[in-house]
Amino acid sequence: MLLIIGLAPLSARAEPPIFSAHNGLALDGYDVVAFFEGQGAVPGRQEFALMWKGVFWRFTSSGNQAQFEANPRAYAPVFGGYCAYAVSQGYLAHGDPRLWRIEDGELFLLNNASVEAIWQAAEPELMQAARGNWPAVLRD
Repeated sequence: MLLIIGLAPLSARAEPPIFSAHNGLALDGYDVVAFFEGQGAVPGRQEFALMWKGVFWRFTSSGNQAQFEANPRAYAPVFGGYCAYAVSQGYLAHGDPRLWRIEDGELFLLNNASVEAIWQAAEPELMQAARGNWPAVLRD
């Protein structure tokens, strides 16, 4: 009799979620709509929250929550809120909502000040690489 122990089927391996989340919160609980309204990185409030795509999104007001609910794809960060630079290099890293950019109506997050400087210096090339790696990088 042959016993195989400890081998899980490939489909049982956990893949990273589409949206980066810390403790189940997208953007570490920051209000994604606030970025587009010129308020920048503003922490959302627990009483204004909803679940979308498997993570909780928080907002500063019921108005911002309603805007997101009406069209979440217009506000959701590109590359799932993972660091855009990391995605351009073929791996995932947490995106810091305090290091953000809006380009052509899309929100991008970066991971730290070092990659922010690299991103600024070579954004077009890095953006092209990141778009080429997304969403396959979720499965790598």
